[in-house]
Amino acid sequence: MGARGGSGLYVGRRAAALVAAVLLALLAALLALAALYGRCRGEEAPPAPPSPPDGAAGGAGVPGGPPGVPSWRRLPRHLLPLHYDLELWPRVRPGQAGPFSFVGQVNITVRCRQDTRAAVLHSAGLRIRGAAVRGPLPEPGDAVWGSLPKPGVVVEVPELRQEAAGEVAVLELRGRLQAGRRYVLQLGFQGRLEEDLDGLFLTRYTDQGRSSMLIASQLEPTYARTVYPCFDEPAMKATFNIRIIHDPSYVALSNMPAIDTSEMKDENGSLWTVTTFKTSLKMSTYITAFVICDFDYVTRTERGNEIRIWARKEAIKNGYVDYALNITGPIFSFLEDLLNISYPLPKTDLVALPDFGAGAMENWGLMTFQESSLMYLPSDKFTSRKAMIAIIVSHELGHQWFGNLVTMNWWNDLWLNEGLASYFEYLGATFVEPRLSLDKIFYDHVVQPVLREDNEVGVRSLSQNEDKIKGSFSLISLFDSITYNKGASITWMLSGFLTEKLFIKALNLYLKEFSFSNANQDDLWTHIQMVVDAQDEVHLPASVKKIMDSWTCQNGFPVLTLNITTGTISQEQFLNKKNENTSTDSYNNTWIVPISWVRNGSSQPLIWLDKSSKFFPEMQVSESEYDWILLNVNLSGYYRVNYDQLNLKRLVHLLENDPKAIPAVSRFQLLDDVFALTQFGYIQIETALELTKYLAREDELFIWNVVLLNLVPENLESTLKNYEVYPLLKKYLLKRMLPIYHYYAGFIRQNVDALEHDYFAKVYLEKLFATACWLGLQDCLDLSYELYTKWMDNPQYKIPFLIRRTVSCYGVALGSDKEWNFAWEMYNHTDSTKEDKDILLSAMSCAKESWLLHRYLQYGLSDTLFSSNCTSIIISYVVTKDIGHRIAWDFVTENWPLLNERYGKELLHDVLKVMGRFVNTDVQIQELQVFYNTTLEEDERVTATILLEFAKVENVERRKLLTKVADWLHKNVDD
Repeated sequence: MGARGGSGLYVGRRAAALVAAVLLALLAALLALAALYGRCRGEEAPPAPPSPPDGAAGGAGVPGGPPGVPSWRRLPRHLLPLHYDLELWPRVRPGQAGPFSFVGQVNITVRCRQDTRAAVLHSAGLRIRGAAVRGPLPEPGDAVWGSLPKPGVVVEVPELRQEAAGEVAVLELRGRLQAGRRYVLQLGFQGRLEEDLDGLFLTRYTDQGRSSMLIASQLEPTYARTVYPCFDEPAMKATFNIRIIHDPSYVALSNMPAIDTSEMKDENGSLWTVTTFKTSLKMSTYITAFVICDFDYVTRTERGNEIRIWARKEAIKNGYVDYALNITGPIFSFLEDLLNISYPLPKTDLVALPDFGAGAMENWGLMTFQESSLMYLPSDKFTSRKAMIAIIVSHELGHQWFGNLVTMNWWNDLWLNEGLASYFEYLGATFVEPRLSLDKIFYDHVVQPVLREDNEVGVRSLSQNEDKIKGSFSLISLFDSITYNKGASITWMLSGFLTEKLFIKALNLYLKEFSFSNANQDDLWTHIQMVVDAQDEVHLPASVKKIMDSWTCQNGFPVLTLNITTGTISQEQFLNKKNENTSTDSYNNTWIVPISWVRNGSSQPLIWLDKSSKFFPEMQVSESEYDWILLNVNLSGYYRVNYDQLNLKRLVHLLENDPKAIPAVSRFQLLDDVFALTQFGYIQIETALELTKYLAREDELFIWNVVLLNLVPENLESTLKNYEVYPLLKKYLLKRMLPIYHYYAGFIRQNVDALEHDYFAKVYLEKLFATACWLGLQDCLDLSYELYTKWMDNPQYKIPFLIRRTVSCYGVALGSDKEWNFAWEMYNHTDSTKEDKDILLSAMSCAKESWLLHRYLQYGLSDTLFSSNCTSIIISYVVTKDIGHRIAWDFVTENWPLLNERYGKELLHDVLKVMGRFVNTDVQIQELQVFYNTTLEEDERVTATILLEFAKVENVERRKLLTKVADWLHKNVDD
């Protein structure tokens, strides 16, 4: 499943103060657990949870069990599902008003593994209308019936108990189900069809000017139980016969191809269509899927696999999903060839849903996507949309092997699904889009973001004990960047030190062994070890399990410190040394670290650091300034590197004279590492700044981006102008930015189409131009006003999307009310897209005349001009601008009663969150504190005060840091 909100599942908006309080409480609770392993090295995976005696419903997780045991629990293992006959009937007609409901019937064939007088299965939010148990069923070896009941015999169910807390239905039986025999559980059910994007849901949309609605499903992780009673655990796989009853004007889709359509009448004589689907392969409940819609589709066949992409009729007609269709088949073939395992289904449907919270979902044979993840429009030419579609589609296709064919045994090893799919998504995407650089985009999208998150004391390990997953909320929290990005990063590292050839060979064995079944991470390690043991080219310092458990079973990652004089490399957990509550001495975590390295431009054999410190004689260098060492080449390992001053000095010298001697990804990593090391107190800011001297010779936008994000963070742009550092930074940076700025400005002026395939220009050129204009580069200001004026003269003209936000902002900033009014007119234009409107909302806050900002904020109060959610957005944009902070502050305080009455606390908390983010002086902090004291409830004031205390500390630290930066710039600005 694609991570919601970009990083982890979206769990709803919260007031900022509440979030802060919860996070603080969680951090305190997690401090004591920080150094613990998830599933520690050398331990076996825990056994399946014990079942209640005799299959009774009591015990862990069910009312009536031991006191203090959580209500959410694993199912007992007395019954294992073999097959579902499932009928779903959403009672929905086109144009019908709600509320909506669905009814259904499920017959589950189970194998009894242990004598029991109860059947326990999952059910949540359903009303079960009747339950029966029949059996035992005849077995192939049964010659005569003997004394066994005939298959039609009913096992009486005197009591059916549904327990909301445990999300289970308990069928208490009059007789005993016998171990080894098969039975059928028969349950009718009814549920509500909501518009909440989980379970079975209804969503509304507009197509070709008409209002329509559709029904779809999202069952991962534990929403199958909200659609039909089932054994809703990933290891309880079964086959499915699915039948959907629906309005005749809709088409019904499920995991397998439809094999029959017929008609039936309901109790009122109304006609319905019945679509019956082919029996599925053995699979988990969470990847069963259902879509009922009035969509069109485009299709192609790849190696016998019929691929159809369904979308709104308008989108199909305009060709918006053609790109997705054209890449899906080739990615399928690429993965089949790479893994040497064929895709086992006869068809694949991809459905573009107008509204879908999960982003994308890998359901076997019926993948669902937020439509923006599948649609490529002509207007997307200069956006990163095409690359994003390739990445997202490739991720979901990767799941067809990692997740669907072989599924993690339990959610604690979710990374076996999501981490591996996240790794293969980049291989697939760069296969169909060869202009994308695999190593650059992987480091930029995957490794660097998670390195910036996986460095706090309370961050969890990648793999955890099964018993740590205590409930649905903790399960949902696993869908985060640790699972996706860290999982992909350690997979990248694993493939690197094994070689891709051995890694893929091991994956082939793993997939074949556990096809249509389940595995845990130890199963993966075992099959990799088998491949390693069968060859003699790659030699490891320890078992695969011992190496990899050091990365998956403990939180965080190491920073390696190299001393080229002594030849020693040491490791410690990378934690914030500035945090008084963090003592890295308390955490004795060590990793078994593969180290790729280069000496003087020559690649060296891989070495391993398997203890806290180790001497490597080959790491001792000569006195020559040309004798240098670079570790973790092209970020082959998941760690940071801290070089001693001597080696850093030599790397600085190398970069100034021959930057291309260091690969681009390693240059990115070098800069990213030094800024992170500075932020966390390992080195001084002056050391990081030394590495920026060479930047006049840097032509990679993704490297410039990491520098600018650290030197000119967006939330400090207005503040930095108030410090002595600004004119020094302006002179220093512009001198180095001019070559790359003029290179791209030339394309903007003369041949912008040439940038269509420059991925990093699409993603990062905006930041470069925005910084150039912010630093006052006259050519940037002139270009912005020139393009904005051209747009005013001809509203049909499109400002190049690559820099549209910057041009719109400075077009307004350099103009008067005429330019502002034009932006307002374009905002209200009916053809403006959502993205256009957001750019213009931001641009109107760039005005340099106070009265325009006052008027803009007043417009924000009008419910006829803006929706309520725009009010906080307008305030947030104004508060970030040079003259806007004071104006926005006065506006909020003067209009607080009206804002409070009209929009309520949720919007106000959004506003306060934004205001607090841009509090940068002690006076502002004091003003905000007084305001909080007079407007917030007592519990909210406490949390807000804590946040303000953090802001005060950050203020002091910022002033110290900026003084150091200014002092260094004074000495180096003319270099």
